[in-house]
Amino acid sequence: MSRNESDRNRDKTMYGGIEAGGTKFVCGIGTGPEDLRVVSFPTTRPDECVRQSIEFFREKAGTTLSAVGIASFGPIDLDPGSRTYGYITTTPKPKWRDYDIVGAITKALAVPLAFDTDVNAAALAEAQWGAARDVKDSLYITVGTGIGGGAVIGGRVIHGLMHPEMGHIRVPHDWKDDPFTGACPSHGDCLEGLASGPAILQRWGIRAEDLPVDHHAWHLEAHYLALALSTFVCS
Repeated sequence: MSRNESDRNRDKTMYGGIEAGGTKFVCGIGTGPEDLRVVSFPTTRPDECVRQSIEFFREKAGTTLSAVGIASFGPIDLDPGSRTYGYITTTPKPKWRDYDIVGAITKALAVPLAFDTDVNAAALAEAQWGAARDVKDSLYITVGTGIGGGAVIGGRVIHGLMHPEMGHIRVPHDWKDDPFTGACPSHGDCLEGLASGPAILQRWGIRAEDLPVDHHAWHLEAHYLALALSTFVCS
């Protein structure tokens, strides 16, 4: 970072963000989307990913950060009154199970820190800067290895006892048109079990990105997602 850039940053409120993804970490710093600087690296061990994140913030900030937000894969503990608040809990990624990611980042940077699911953070970002910035209520759904969602109602993200598991809902399943039993290890043919990336791979033996655009899989995918959206809208 140049000296002039560092001087300019001292006059700004700088925020840091971490997207802790199951495949990669993305770290960003700036005052908003216009001057956001980012770096990404593979999700490996917790100590390695935290070290790389801290190094990025210390190198790029040029001044003390005002706050940091972490948007994490889960499950995570979001209850501030819990002894494991800030932990990634029963994740299938064994190196990250019961890991105190909030504690590790807070100890290193000593700044206020916000913690939420990756989908909730994405929903907030769309409400603040993206496709939902002109409405008060919005829903964000992500479809990939799993299916997750975040809802913003009246400008605030919905939280419950934990966080809404929008991928694990029941959708009408036409067994004649689609005899696939589902890929979800917990619920079989829930939404995630029928319409996630692994579901497509298990059903057709081909990854979604390799399927032709006219393949029947896309008709089913659109159908299941439409059923889910109609459920969310009517809830």
